[in-house]
Amino acid sequence: MEKVYTEVNKLLLLYFRWICIYPTYINSKRTVQEGRRVPCSKAVDNPTYSEIKDVCAAAGLTLGVENKVYPRELDHRDPKCRGRIRIQLKNEDGSIMHEKFPTRKSVLFYLAETIPKLKSRQSSSQASSQQQPAKNQKRKGKKGR
Repeated sequence: MEKVYTEVNKLLLLYFRWICIYPTYINSKRTVQEGRRVPCSKAVDNPTYSEIKDVCAAAGLTLGVENKVYPRELDHRDPKCRGRIRIQLKNEDGSIMHEKFPTRKSVLFYLAETIPKLKSRQSSSQASSQQQPAKNQKRKGKKGR
């Protein structure tokens, strides 16, 4: 029993050593004071935790998703702001797991360049560019109400 308890504690301690990534870190709509950590020129418009999760999983990273909100977020009840991704960068002995991702910044820059290439992002940008603004139609009936 004691051995199992120590193994579980060991795993939990390792899990808490994983890096945390909030969508705000790569959001171009945020300022540095609001939590953005990449340059605005490389940042993404309103990324979601599910997009971050998909990109990290495709890159082969070990990750976990938590239902947390970034502390600097003004509206904690907004579902768009929810989500924290934990990513394991180092092994138990401290060695790097993936040569491509030695640091937290390398993961953030990879996310910022890969998320705009997602199919869901490209299809929504094409649909918005194809829509034309609606023409003003005259109202029938009484004016001024």
